[in-house]
Amino acid sequence: MKTILLLLVIGLLTINRNPTQIDQRAGSWKTWVIPSGEAYRLPPPPNATATLSEEKELLTAQRQRDSAAIQRINYWNAGAPGYRWQTAIEKLNNGFPPAWIRGKALMNIAIYDATVAAWQTKYTYHRPRPSTRNKALIPYLTNLDSPSYPCEHAVAAGAASAILGYLFPAKADSIRQVAEQACRSRVLAGVVYPSDSKAGFELGQRVAQAVIALAKTDGADAVWDGKRPTGTGLWNDKRPPIDPMMGACKPWVLAAGNQFRPGPPPEPVADMKELKQFKKTPRSIYRAVYWANNDFWGGEIDRKLFEHNLHLDAPQAARAYALVSIAANDGYIACWDAKYTYWSIRPDQYDTTYVPPLMGTPPHPSYPSGHATISSARATVLGYLFPEDAQYFLDKAKEAAESRFEGGVHFRIDNVVGLDMGHKVGEEVIKRARQDGADGSSQIVRK
Repeated sequence: MKTILLLLVIGLLTINRNPTQIDQRAGSWKTWVIPSGEAYRLPPPPNATATLSEEKELLTAQRQRDSAAIQRINYWNAGAPGYRWQTAIEKLNNGFPPAWIRGKALMNIAIYDATVAAWQTKYTYHRPRPSTRNKALIPYLTNLDSPSYPCEHAVAAGAASAILGYLFPAKADSIRQVAEQACRSRVLAGVVYPSDSKAGFELGQRVAQAVIALAKTDGADAVWDGKRPTGTGLWNDKRPPIDPMMGACKPWVLAAGNQFRPGPPPEPVADMKELKQFKKTPRSIYRAVYWANNDFWGGEIDRKLFEHNLHLDAPQAARAYALVSIAANDGYIACWDAKYTYWSIRPDQYDTTYVPPLMGTPPHPSYPSGHATISSARATVLGYLFPEDAQYFLDKAKEAAESRFEGGVHFRIDNVVGLDMGHKVGEEVIKRARQDGADGSSQIVRK
């Protein structure tokens, strides 16, 4: 019993790091799209007279803090400023995952760059939180240990809503309304002035427009000419292939999609034999179905941010979301470059007597595995962000890869090569991360 209690205490000491130590220098961190946080520094916050007027607005909002308002406050306060927007993009997409991999990277880069700019402004003007000036103001939430202007939640809402409006133009108005609710929730909570929220939203929107301008030149809108190679051993699905031009899309950290292009796949005679001889088990069935239908990695980054109290550290949380999203994006591009270089045949096409036991074959070439590549890229970056769990993440990437063999839609070589390529992509993301100035401020010791 004493041993168990000791382990619990050690675990709590490891996990519950001081949540208030947010790096004041985050405004100088290296950005991805905008020149710097300083380049997007906001003008000064409202003067003392205007602030007194805003305090009256907050007192009115405080009296209006009914159960519906509290529900909205709690909803948007759960997690980091970008937390709710991670699931929003997945719900909006409602389709095959590759379609939102690029979008998620764009959104999280916009949130990160805008957050860096926000921190540059926060520690230029040091505007106090409202309740520290007026004791009649009683915030519903605990004030975070950072200046009030601009509001980081509004920054994330502005950046995310602009990117999502670009990706889903038919829903842009609805998305903006949701973002305005997110901004309003911080005012209702009494933790920011209305001008903090307004300035944050506008800053997020401005940064997002810079990201959108770059996105329009990344090649993602290239049109496939419809030509398929023909011959023995090539992918011959009659369905339209998914994203055949994505391998030519401009990545964030790779020089090009072909930077880690593997050699051609071998003749899959032995792999086909192994696949046909594989015996299903309850465990293999579960893994195949689970990995085909769940965003494990999105849940893992949320969990780790909560465990380390980094959901209270807006710059570090935004950075983590951005790095993992970039790993997925560049892994996706690298994998799709190889897929549509070799147009490798799927198991059920190579041997037409073979029927995948658990799922339909995806409509794109087999080699290398997308699950293996993208999972490995994410796992590598997550291992850098949370080194005490690095082996766990790598093991889960291997499980994700193996699930595609167990489901009967990939040869083993697809997974082996995909895992290796994804790891290389992840290492490139880490190289860039080590240059952004954030490592020294983290409470997590990284090697």
